[in-house]
Amino acid sequence: MIRYLSVAALIAASATIAYAQGATGTAAITERKAAMKAVGGANKGLTDMAKGDVAFDAAKAAAGFQTMETNFVKAKALFPDDSKTGGDTAALPAVWEKKADFAAKMDKAIADAKTAATASKDEASFKDQHKQVVSSCGGCHKDYRVPPAKK
Repeated sequence: MIRYLSVAALIAASATIAYAQGATGTAAITERKAAMKAVGGANKGLTDMAKGDVAFDAAKAAAGFQTMETNFVKAKALFPDDSKTGGDTAALPAVWEKKADFAAKMDKAIADAKTAATASKDEASFKDQHKQVVSSCGGCHKDYRVPPAKK
């Protein structure tokens, strides 16, 4: 019995260490998809505001951009080498083939979202900032993401 408990403790400790070292494989894919879904959700609200479907609100704009920034940071760390395939990933092999360029584009998106959160003081500045952030998203998606299927 003690032997089984020792093995269970060893497995639990190993799992804790693996988690502490960061997500790998399909777990990384799942986590980065969740982070990017949060980015998309925040951007949906910002796009509605930019189009005038929702009234401009500086606090909501800042919060949306902060959500994007936070999740870009999370996602950037979720591309380990063992997450190239599986988990229904939409990441192209170029992510790993051009790591420096990919990292630079993620850093730009992070910086743009951070800037937008504080620079969106009125509707005009918000719309300019939103365009910049969306441009950063598109630049990365163009080179590093499988295009979504057309409906």
